[in-house]
Amino acid sequence: MPLVSFDSLPDASRVWVFGSDNVISGEAEKALLARVDEFLEQWKAHGEPLHVGRQWREGRFLVVAVDQSTAGASGCSIDGLFRVLQQVQHEVAANLVGGGRVFYRDSTGGVCSVARGQLEDIATRGALSRDSVVFDTTVTDLGAWRQHFERPAKDCWVGELMAD
Repeated sequence: MPLVSFDSLPDASRVWVFGSDNVISGEAEKALLARVDEFLEQWKAHGEPLHVGRQWREGRFLVVAVDQSTAGASGCSIDGLFRVLQQVQHEVAANLVGGGRVFYRDSTGGVCSVARGQLEDIATRGALSRDSVVFDTTVTDLGAWRQHFERPAKDCWVGELMAD
């Protein structure tokens, strides 16, 4: 099944957000998206094609959504997506798979990435506050992604990690 428009997918669609520790652009971006699209166009679960779309944002975020009302992604099929990303991340010199990073907008509006363990330090230096815009990569459905992907730190789990 070919990829469908990301915007056409229903809010109940399952979402995976992959955030890159580095900006991916130019040839690396083209290579990443070509490999991802190639996989998604033939992605199946238990032999059934998945109704899937993807979006690339800010040179940092790959968002993959599956409309599970037609066929849901299974554990094995999800593992396949992760394997593709693990392979391609070496080619594009960026880490996409694995957590532990917090993404936020800096004072210029750019997207920054910091290890979760460094959160207190950057907050102390004033680079991040409870009012700073953060990206909630833990959302699991498209409706939540559309409404809450970008929001103040105080309104999501990041705020809970920051001292008042």
